[in-house]
Amino acid sequence: MRTNESPMDKRTTEKAKAPAKKPDRTPNKKPDLPAMRSQAAVVPATAQAAAEPAASPITSVNIEAFAHNLARIIEEGGKALAAYMKPREEGKLKDELADDVTDVVKTVGHVAEYWLSDPKRALELQTSLGRAYLDLWAGAAKRMAGEAAPPAAAPDTKDKRFADPEWSQNQFFDFLKQAYLLTAQWGEKLVNDAAGIDEHTRAKAAFYVKQISNAISPSNFVLTNPELLRETLSSNADNLVRGMHQLTEDIKAGQGNLKITQSDSSGFEVGRNLALTPGKVIFQNDLMQLIQYAPSTPDVLKVPLLIVPPWINKFYILDLTPEKSYIKWCVDQGITVFVISWVNPDAHLATKGFDEYMKEGPLAALDAIEQATGEKKVHAVGYCVGGTLLSITLAYLAAKKKNRVISATMFAAQVDFKYAGDLKVFVDEGRIQQLEAHMQEQGYLEASSMATTFNMLRSNDLIWPYVINNYLKGKKPFPFDLLYWNSDATRMPAANHSFYLRNCYLDNRLTKGEMEVAGVKLDLKKVKVPVYNLATREDHIAPAKSVLEGSKYFGGPVKFVLAGSGHIAGVVNSPAKPKYQYWLGAKPEGADVDAWIKKATEHAGSWWPNWLDWIKAQDDKTMPAREIGKGKLKPIEDAPGSYVKVRNWD
Repeated sequence: MRTNESPMDKRTTEKAKAPAKKPDRTPNKKPDLPAMRSQAAVVPATAQAAAEPAASPITSVNIEAFAHNLARIIEEGGKALAAYMKPREEGKLKDELADDVTDVVKTVGHVAEYWLSDPKRALELQTSLGRAYLDLWAGAAKRMAGEAAPPAAAPDTKDKRFADPEWSQNQFFDFLKQAYLLTAQWGEKLVNDAAGIDEHTRAKAAFYVKQISNAISPSNFVLTNPELLRETLSSNADNLVRGMHQLTEDIKAGQGNLKITQSDSSGFEVGRNLALTPGKVIFQNDLMQLIQYAPSTPDVLKVPLLIVPPWINKFYILDLTPEKSYIKWCVDQGITVFVISWVNPDAHLATKGFDEYMKEGPLAALDAIEQATGEKKVHAVGYCVGGTLLSITLAYLAAKKKNRVISATMFAAQVDFKYAGDLKVFVDEGRIQQLEAHMQEQGYLEASSMATTFNMLRSNDLIWPYVINNYLKGKKPFPFDLLYWNSDATRMPAANHSFYLRNCYLDNRLTKGEMEVAGVKLDLKKVKVPVYNLATREDHIAPAKSVLEGSKYFGGPVKFVLAGSGHIAGVVNSPAKPKYQYWLGAKPEGADVDAWIKKATEHAGSWWPNWLDWIKAQDDKTMPAREIGKGKLKPIEDAPGSYVKVRNWD
């Protein structure tokens, strides 16, 4: 929270009123950075003083304490290195970094080869960067002379890395910032303007260059980040001691790999303050538990709802807390809700493939729901890869001429993968073969592998801020339910994950009519049920363009809806506390989201009520609320069940 008078303003005022005295040499006071403060600003000094926060008073570093903490940093660094090396020396962990580095060098090398193969082209490339640096230097010289000078490069308004006032007010840090931005822009141009490179290689190169640019940002280093430098000097480097200790703990938690803590996990527990909607597990097999939720209304819709979440994550993203819970909201609207809770698989489920995930997942759930309620048909919801699985199941049922689903709702789910975004960077024949060889050794893909991949898609939001906060500021992250869930990922059986990568991301067989599951060739055009196809506008995992493109492959009516925000927040946008809007428009055609949205109508608030109206339009018949256990299936245990509680870090 901010007040009208900042702590810096207050301290400066008090100091001005106080009699002169010798400098206070006690630690833990914020030092000024006088040697690096700009000699002249773009605006007059008086206006700047009125507009900008006053500098903190100059204090001296406690040399003895600083030296002591440097020794502690070295000690903690040794512990971190030992935690990293121990599982490798014991043969418990194979270091696969070399494969990743090789792929980066090989991919970026193709771009470099294009530019260096022509001396004239190489000279133009170097000249463009040199000219940008000269413009930056000229602007810096003007500022030092007291003249106004527009920046040579400015960060995006959404870029939080350079929010500290020193990045603009202090000429040294402003110069660093602009030099970095110019270099990052040049690296992007390096890839985009490289002609003659195939699209997949170009996409990989762009992704890798972006990751490198994000990693070398001056905001990620103590000596080039004014906020970190103040913190280090004012605490006599105690922040770095705490940070190095946290680094050691995170490497231990990752059993030799770095598992960046994004949220204080001590504040959460599934079944205690997460996944609280009352219900019972009524069915289970090797791959899933099926949960039925207790009614909260006297009457319910006759047709029950089956939710198929992704097996990559745990289902309680849809039941985080009561005020955010999509599941609880559905129950409160008079819907009998069932949800699949996938197992967190280990090596003994290595051979469970896509066939088994369909048969022992949605198909087994449909049979169990019929036994529990007597209803043969359901409304079905699929989230992310759960939506892909649901679509495949619908195509399988259509091929078998079985009518088990009245309507299908897709949350940020892809059926066509032409525009699958940055995730396609990780999918080519060479990478898949490496991954399959790795999975073959242990029978599954570690949860940390996919978690890291997803985090890299937004590294400036999900990686580097936590590196700075945890290891450089030495602070504990705040408890945040969404980030706790994000870290609570699941492993993936080798056979299932290999099928998914090859048939969807690599070969895109589903929409081509070439995919075969359980001995049946699938055709989405035979899926005639109404589809509510929800995309989220800023999605990095299932891009809105990809979801929109997938709409045209279903054989029945499709209602395309675009929600604000991203893959999670755009879906979990409760009417109780709506943060984002949604758009409704014409029948989807093609994959141009911008063209579609120009003709669409924006609506404030949550899309959930709109979805409910659509569901009722398919079948609005009601009946007295169902009591769990009154059908043929008896409760096994209370919701959220035991499968969801198996964590990778236990």
